[in-house]
Amino acid sequence: MAAELHPRSGKLIGLSNSNRTAQRNQPVQEFNHGLVLSREPLRDRDVFTVRIDKKVNSWSGSIEIGVTALDPAALDFPSSATGLKGGSWIVSGCSVLKDGRSVLEEYGRDLDQLGEGDRVGIQRNGRGELHLWVNGQDCGTAASGLPSRLWAVVDLYGKCTQVTVVSCEPPPDTEEQEEDEEEREEEVESPSPAALTTEACRDHEDRTGALVLPAVPALATVMNGSAEEVPEVTRGHSRPDKFPNNFEPDTVLTEHQLFDVFNNAIVSLYRSEDEGGEDLGLGGGGSDSSRAGAGSNNGARGGGGNDNGNGGGAEGGGSTNNSPSGSAGGTAGMAVGTGGMTTNDALLFHEKCGTLIKLSNNNKTAERRRPLDEFNNGVVMTNRPLRHNEMFEIRIDKLVDKWSGSIEIGVTTHNPNNLDYPATMTNLRSGTIMMSGCGILTNGKGTRREYCEFSLDELQEGDHIGLMRKASGALHFYINGIDQGVAANQTPGVVYGVVDLYGMAVKVTIVHNHNHSDRLRRNNAIMRALSPDVGRPRPALSLTPDPEAPDRLLFHPNCGQKAAIIGDGRTALRPHATDDFNHGVVLSNRPLHSNEVFQVRIDKMVDKWAGSIEIGVTTHNPAYLQLPSTMTNLRSGTWMMTGNGVMHNGTTILDEYGHNLDRLKAGDTVGVVRKDDGSLHFFVNGVPQGPAAWNVPPSVYAVVDLYGQAAQATIMDDMADLPPLPDDSSEGPTAMSPGSPCSITGASAASDLRFHQLHGTNAVITNGGRTALRQNCRSEFNDAIVISNRCLRDGELFEIVIQKMVDRWSGSIEAGVTAIRPEELEFPNTMTDIDYDTWMLSGTAIMQDGNTMRNNYGCDLDSLSTGSRIGMMRTASGDLHYYINGVDQGVACTGLPPGKEVYAVIDLYGQCVQVSITSSSGPLDNSLCTSNITEKSFPIHSPGMAGVAHRLHNKHGKNVVLLGDGCQAVRVGGYAHGIVFSAKELKTDELFEVKINEVDEQWSGSLRIGLTTLQPPDLPSCPLSGLSPSLTQLRSKVTWLLAGSEVRRNGVLQRQNYGCSLDRLTVGNRVGVKRCSDDTMHIFIDGEDMGPAATAVAKNVYAVLDLYGKVTAVSIVSSTLVEDTESVKAPSLSSDSCSEGEDDSTPCENEPTLVPMAMAFLENHGKNIQLSNQNLTAARVSSYNQGLLVTAQPLPRQQLFQFQIDRLNSSWTSSLSLGVIGHSPDRLNFPSTACCLKRSVWLLQRDSVFHNSLKICENYGPNLDTCPEGTVLGLLVDANGCLHLYVNGMDQGVAAQDIPSPCYPLIDLYGQCEQVTIVTNHVPAVGAESGDVRCQGDMEKADMVDGIKESVCWTPPPAVNPNKTCEYQALCSRFKDLLTLPDGYFNEDAKYNLCYCESCHKLRGDEAYYKRGEPPRDYALPFGWCRFALRIKPHCEVSNTFKKWHIAYHGTSVGSLRRTLDHNQLLPAESSSVFSASPVKAEGHGSYGEPEENSAPEREIPCVRLSPTMRYSGLEVFAPKVQFRDPRSLRCHHAQVGFQVCVRPGSYKVGPQSLGISDPLDQRFSNTEIEWITKEKGGTLLYGLLIRVE
Repeated sequence: MAAELHPRSGKLIGLSNSNRTAQRNQPVQEFNHGLVLSREPLRDRDVFTVRIDKKVNSWSGSIEIGVTALDPAALDFPSSATGLKGGSWIVSGCSVLKDGRSVLEEYGRDLDQLGEGDRVGIQRNGRGELHLWVNGQDCGTAASGLPSRLWAVVDLYGKCTQVTVVSCEPPPDTEEQEEDEEEREEEVESPSPAALTTEACRDHEDRTGALVLPAVPALATVMNGSAEEVPEVTRGHSRPDKFPNNFEPDTVLTEHQLFDVFNNAIVSLYRSEDEGGEDLGLGGGGSDSSRAGAGSNNGARGGGGNDNGNGGGAEGGGSTNNSPSGSAGGTAGMAVGTGGMTTNDALLFHEKCGTLIKLSNNNKTAERRRPLDEFNNGVVMTNRPLRHNEMFEIRIDKLVDKWSGSIEIGVTTHNPNNLDYPATMTNLRSGTIMMSGCGILTNGKGTRREYCEFSLDELQEGDHIGLMRKASGALHFYINGIDQGVAANQTPGVVYGVVDLYGMAVKVTIVHNHNHSDRLRRNNAIMRALSPDVGRPRPALSLTPDPEAPDRLLFHPNCGQKAAIIGDGRTALRPHATDDFNHGVVLSNRPLHSNEVFQVRIDKMVDKWAGSIEIGVTTHNPAYLQLPSTMTNLRSGTWMMTGNGVMHNGTTILDEYGHNLDRLKAGDTVGVVRKDDGSLHFFVNGVPQGPAAWNVPPSVYAVVDLYGQAAQATIMDDMADLPPLPDDSSEGPTAMSPGSPCSITGASAASDLRFHQLHGTNAVITNGGRTALRQNCRSEFNDAIVISNRCLRDGELFEIVIQKMVDRWSGSIEAGVTAIRPEELEFPNTMTDIDYDTWMLSGTAIMQDGNTMRNNYGCDLDSLSTGSRIGMMRTASGDLHYYINGVDQGVACTGLPPGKEVYAVIDLYGQCVQVSITSSSGPLDNSLCTSNITEKSFPIHSPGMAGVAHRLHNKHGKNVVLLGDGCQAVRVGGYAHGIVFSAKELKTDELFEVKINEVDEQWSGSLRIGLTTLQPPDLPSCPLSGLSPSLTQLRSKVTWLLAGSEVRRNGVLQRQNYGCSLDRLTVGNRVGVKRCSDDTMHIFIDGEDMGPAATAVAKNVYAVLDLYGKVTAVSIVSSTLVEDTESVKAPSLSSDSCSEGEDDSTPCENEPTLVPMAMAFLENHGKNIQLSNQNLTAARVSSYNQGLLVTAQPLPRQQLFQFQIDRLNSSWTSSLSLGVIGHSPDRLNFPSTACCLKRSVWLLQRDSVFHNSLKICENYGPNLDTCPEGTVLGLLVDANGCLHLYVNGMDQGVAAQDIPSPCYPLIDLYGQCEQVTIVTNHVPAVGAESGDVRCQGDMEKADMVDGIKESVCWTPPPAVNPNKTCEYQALCSRFKDLLTLPDGYFNEDAKYNLCYCESCHKLRGDEAYYKRGEPPRDYALPFGWCRFALRIKPHCEVSNTFKKWHIAYHGTSVGSLRRTLDHNQLLPAESSSVFSASPVKAEGHGSYGEPEENSAPEREIPCVRLSPTMRYSGLEVFAPKVQFRDPRSLRCHHAQVGFQVCVRPGSYKVGPQSLGISDPLDQRFSNTEIEWITKEKGGTLLYGLLIRVE
């Protein structure tokens, strides 16, 4: 066959040299369309070999090679080889793909690592197997079952730009390779040197033991770079596990192969560390291997070879012996050193397995047959027991989206030869530990419900799951290489690995991959997004330790269960810091030396938790310490700085020690040192805080607790910048350094450089403007331009550090400057698309206005990696310089307009994902600056466009005077009554900012700022004496505010330690507030965004400030986003809009009636949902989740959508949740539960409200988990965009505000709730006739007397809507109407009427018993009865009466009701009259009080019987039954009546029941004290009429 290429090729290919050389045109601009094929089909055994001639560094990826059955004469060439279908096998990197789908990972040599001059070939042998050849070496079988007619394929992809065909002929040893398998196995048993060399590096699938390479003269020769006598290494299916212990002197190693040899030795070192420090296999006798001379044949361990019996023990073969026996001896010794593993000892699946299992790939792959018809009988086990510290790891190859549940993995003591395989492994009731979902099952029963954060049910194809039984007996599970911690402590010694291919899991493969870099790459979405340092390559390790190297201070690998150590031991992090706030303790790897400073930098913070980093020392050795959840729980040998205090053994010894650690931010540093005299000192940002403790023993370990907000920290090695330790141990804590981000007044000139809030679509600005990242970095590669917040000064360096990269894209970061202001820039896809006033560095090209000015600039941005620093600076002469890692790369371009403002600009393009501004940013050389830094250099920025200055509203606190046309506010008296509002509602992303002009230090407290839904025009005219004296008391409407460092909502604390405390502000500081487009409130201090302070903020809000405490005067420094001439006018008193607001809130009588829209469920739903009844009924048919539903139609405003709970299953916990979603659900990919939806979703779950999975309200409405079958739930969005929940027709008030239109009702049939049906009848259009809708928070559960806490609202606000009762309450109400009692006796406010039927009291979450009075006494709620609240005397003191009096019940007859109500007193049995009572005026409501004095003459008072429970007072002897006919249903019922009363303590006597009943009537009250008797007049107050209907 001719060694030529086919004339037809990819569209960018140019052929030359008689069609033997192919070159990709435009290699720097294009990376694909470089496909070439062989001229003729391959003959069997021919190796089609090409040589790589040229490579470029602009792209990722490189040459790809393979074969295809497609004829090139008729082929429509795709852009790359992986796009070939119809029978194509391609080797790409170190993977093999068939028709574009991966069939084999970690095969052969990584083609991406080959260099110019390397040769690569492809072969189909006589058995139909595909082989890859690299530099003349066979890499083994890549695929089998290939057809006979195939063309060779070469793809000049990415870095590879030119290749030349060098040969197409059989290899010289073809005949030897064609020998049958039996002969080759015999060669393994009696190896010759050549056979041993070849087979030891071949067929990774058949072995897991140590890999042996040929002998070479001496390792020192290789280290010194002499390659003349270095042998060539034979490559196998994967890189070797262990470093070779001998070499052969007759061949030569290439440069790349030499690199791989050392790299694999390093990998083995890492793995041995990961697996508990097992033998490294670096030659005999440990370090003696480096001195053993040329060709040492020592075993892997000193004594390992002696036990083997094959020669070459610890001392054998110590000379340059290259005989066959010597080589074999070295091999055997190494095998023993790794545990005696042989080539047939690989961990595979046992041949005996579940009935539906099919094994393949040499029993490495298991697949469940008929996966769409069967979901179980898929159990497989390992072929042998697991060894101690041996990893059993599988890869999920295939899932089906039909069943619930997925893969389960674990261990069992049962021998697979003797086991009768169950349908699912959790059915086994002995000797079995399984991980299922996110929990642990032991012998089929749950022992740990929440073992780890990752559920096996949520894993995807390609994810890895592993387990390991440690030598201590602890069982660990691993997900994508991440240790999930101890699952079981005392695992039996002999266990088999077991996998249950259950439900969705169909196919898995055992992974025998011990390559450290590839294992890092497997951590895909779980670890890649955790930290900028994850995935960084470790530096090369020296095989001979340098005795002069310092004892480096690192983190110990034993760390808290939620912590991880990365970055060569220098960085510690909590990978899931938003889910857990503790278990983040890390310690140093060795004790601190005296006067040695241990300092860490906070790299990453989260704003979800309170508290932050803690640092200190401990005497405990981290290797043996059982790490606590937080270090302050340790009760011995520990000193910690926490907050601004110091604790010793968990007890506070200093309260006010130094700077508060809870206020630190990312970039700040903390340190600790133990001095010679035994004193302990702490540092904050390099500033010594003074002595914290004395008599601290020597040999203490440094300890850092990544607690709360602190998510990641890195050890600072360079101590040069630290000030010397103070010699005077009595020196107290010093002030915060000016460079600290927490210092406001002392901010340095460079500290104001940030990223601007305006940026590209895919960019996100965090960390107070210091960090920029590209979201969705694996699906988006552009639209992530960020720009500096201000123009650069001449001679000022703007420097960033690359914190995170991905290897998915080509190209990387681009950096430069632009003269376009951020407000005027329409952000393009990439910055090089801008065609004016822009200078950029892209790769090595300098571009101006999108055109290349010069190539091959001194640096290549595409070659930078994580940790690299990039800076740019414009000089006074108009030259642009770039700096890489602090080194000036020279003039990039000249002629930048002098004196014209330029902004730094960064394009987070391609591989570059995250950058942060470094502390080096700032003036490099003052001589380069055109002017000194003045106050003018720090303009007050309003991020909006230039417009009219903001104004203050003329409605304000009574101590405030407005000046300067409403731009200034001054408090003229006292310390309070200083509330002021913005003149108009704030627009989205509009910043309202003020500057402090005056302070009065005689007062404490400071300015407060926030947003409010209160409409200032609706307030009465000035002076507002009725306005709250301080902002924290402003609760008539929803108000979000920042007071000090606390965020409050309607005065209720929502968050602590937010940003810098406002109490530290002084004259000149600026404070601003903004409502962002994501419904969050942001606070700005001196132009710096402090991050989101509150979520779910309403749209129509005003800025509000409180000139409180020491702040007495402020002036506005911000402007409106858009010019609005109306805002210039100061509002006049005559322009009050109260009447207009009243008109707006009143519905028009002529408004057309709303026609209800028919609702049905959408066909797109959770996979366990089945619809019926014309899509009106939905049922969950399997499992407990995957039950999401949405309606097909959007929910119109004012229309009530209702559905009924049809069926509950008590086998599960929790129940349904419901809400609305603000975008079309037609193509929504439903997750397993509603709480996983995080885009425009409002969800009601249990008794809480969530927005985008964040809780925004607690204690709202009834607990949905308690709703019984038959409950009717409803959702309504009113005209103001407020979401309401209805339960059995009762409005529970506003759950959330600013609901978008359109929105779709959402239901999650979770847990107990299995079926619901839409209620189609009585679908009213709810109008506004019921009054103004109250904001969330105005009505709480406390409004419902005897409700959840039985607490009464003394002056209750008006109800949202008149209560619509449940069916039982309606029946009782109809019976009350039949009694024809005057309405004047009853409370007009229907919300005090409560139904205690089973449905209603469960919905409220009522407890059965409560306490009331002084002293407190128990009483039972009247379950089964319905209460109608009675009107109380207006002069009664409500709070005193109800809080101090006891609650009791009195059963009575229907005939006595009217007389009792007329007398306003209880009547004793068989008495027509009791007390002579003064006339009762029916006025007022809502309270109890002292009765009026009675002037009737004293006489014998008949007794009245009461009880603390209606189980006694409701007996028929006290409350006789009467029969009545329901006027609605015309059915006959029996009814009883009674009273709920308040009883004055001491006015009654407790005694036994008087009916002679022996059985206990109430579990809380014994029969000896269940009856109360009173004769005291005025000792009782009627509170409610009780009715029970049977």
